[in-house]
Amino acid sequence: MTKITYPKVKRAGDFLFALFGLTVLAAPFFLVALVIKLESDGPAIRRDKRVGKDGKHFVMYKFRTMTMNAPVKASAEINHSKYVTRFGAILRKSSFDELPQLVNVLRGEMSLIGPRPVLTLEKTTNSLRRQHGVFELRPGITGWAQVNGRDNVGEIEKVGLDRHYRDHLCLKMDCVCLLRTLGVVLIGDGIVENTTETVKIHVKK
Repeated sequence: MTKITYPKVKRAGDFLFALFGLTVLAAPFFLVALVIKLESDGPAIRRDKRVGKDGKHFVMYKFRTMTMNAPVKASAEINHSKYVTRFGAILRKSSFDELPQLVNVLRGEMSLIGPRPVLTLEKTTNSLRRQHGVFELRPGITGWAQVNGRDNVGEIEKVGLDRHYRDHLCLKMDCVCLLRTLGVVLIGDGIVENTTETVKIHVKK
């Protein structure tokens, strides 16, 4: 399978997987939404404006894990211990809060695997992604940067990992990324919580 045709196959596979996943998870989604509503005021689903393919903005969905007064900032800049709810901490640890993004996959705004979409206000990261051609890809629910350090990786390195994924896009790489994602989720590796410090940036020479 050539690199030219794979993106089309990838999109078809994403669509079918998202449709199946949303069907199977309908009942769990309802229960999770109910617990979120019972625990704190506000909607169960959080809607954030993110930057997607070709630099276009879209609304990304996820289960709300923080209180309504939480600031809209990059994750590394927020004191999670102050804003994350008890149930929200469980959702974040398991990454279950990200699964409503299957709706974004179904709509063609995201892929299962790709560079994680960042907030529109993260100007430096978005500029670097544009320079390195990362916006040629649909953003993903999980990505190469997420299985190679996650929150422990600085933004410059993340862009480098996203560029590596773009340059080596193929079925084998997606399969490796998916398997590693399962491992990362099971052990909760690379999740940084309860801090106001920005993750340090390391540049490989």
